[in-house]
Amino acid sequence: MESQVSFNQVVSRGCGIDVHKKMLVATISGEGLNTETREFGTVTRSLTELKDWLLENRVTHVVMESTGVYWKPVYHVLEPSGLTVWIVNARHVKNVPGHKTDKQDSRWLCKLLLAGLLKPSYIPPREQRELRDLTRYRSKLVQDISSNKNRIIRILEDCNVKLSSVLSDTSGVTATRLIDKLCQGKEVTMGDIEEVYHKKIEATKEELFEACNGYITDHHIYLLGTIRGDNHHLESLIRDLDEKIKHALAPYENALERLREIPGLNRKSVEDLIAEIGLDMDVFPNENHLSSWVGVSPGNNESAGKKKNGRTTHGNKQAKSILSQSAWAASRTKGTFYHARYHRLAARRGKKRAIVAVAHSILKSVYHVLKDEVPYDELGADYLNSRVEARRKRYLKAELEKMGYCVELVPHNPVSPSGS
Repeated sequence: MESQVSFNQVVSRGCGIDVHKKMLVATISGEGLNTETREFGTVTRSLTELKDWLLENRVTHVVMESTGVYWKPVYHVLEPSGLTVWIVNARHVKNVPGHKTDKQDSRWLCKLLLAGLLKPSYIPPREQRELRDLTRYRSKLVQDISSNKNRIIRILEDCNVKLSSVLSDTSGVTATRLIDKLCQGKEVTMGDIEEVYHKKIEATKEELFEACNGYITDHHIYLLGTIRGDNHHLESLIRDLDEKIKHALAPYENALERLREIPGLNRKSVEDLIAEIGLDMDVFPNENHLSSWVGVSPGNNESAGKKKNGRTTHGNKQAKSILSQSAWAASRTKGTFYHARYHRLAARRGKKRAIVAVAHSILKSVYHVLKDEVPYDELGADYLNSRVEARRKRYLKAELEKMGYCVELVPHNPVSPSGS
């Protein structure tokens, strides 16, 4: 049974679509239009029939839930036709429990749309969506390479080759040359150790030599060679993607250069972040809206005047991951505002909360660099201490003035031992 709550109509003619993999249910309603519900397939011919049906009935707005990737083909067909297509968060449009069917879901969406009770999600332009596909695929390939490197270490452990015990980086130059030797089925000699050894290795030459002597069979050699060949192929794909992404962002090189001045951001992280949030900050009213959309700002959870757990929202998982990685790098850049902010918060709130706070600060800097088209201004490591000192001086001065004293703050110049 549908809800009998009445709303003031805002949209004149609208359509609510409940999207699934193989079919969708659309309901149209509005001024001078009888409420009608139809089912369509999700192939291109059926979606074209849906578009023609909406245009014939002079529908102006269409709303869908952001269900996986199933809404994208519908969006691609309806968007060029001049219809205003809204994609909304499924958590914001829940129907009454126990009364859920596809037809009722589409009618409920249509009713909420006509009443103006829906808030559309941010859908970036086509160029940005295509850039996202490239950057997200590149990130996936980087993860695959890391997984393959871990597989190599597990195989070497199976061979009783203990390189991971004596070398901090098993994908560095030293380890790579030694593993190449092992993959060729040759034994590592002290002469080979002499060629690759350098002073930064904590282990001795003898320890490194002992770590390379294991029980390696033809099976192990085949697996190592296959995995390393797969990595070479993945690295080639990543280089191609790098060139494609660089070409797509070439017109915006000045903006990217300004963003790379922010501590913790390198070229790859800037490219990935721009693909997620875009370069046009006018779509976000201020930095707080952007932070909430990404999911790095504290959430609101208040009841009966009491503020409860203010954990961050879900937001954009990819952008949040990029900012978290950048925050770890910024927290290790000494002499910067982010380094001081991280250590100040980590001591009280823990490392994970401190990283989220630093990621939040980085995102606000990104917003203003793009919005105002200005270079990044480093506040310095003493900025937080100076703010605390200024706030404490104001407090102490106000307290003394309440007691009837006239206070003037004058810097103290210590007297030299000579009395001059």
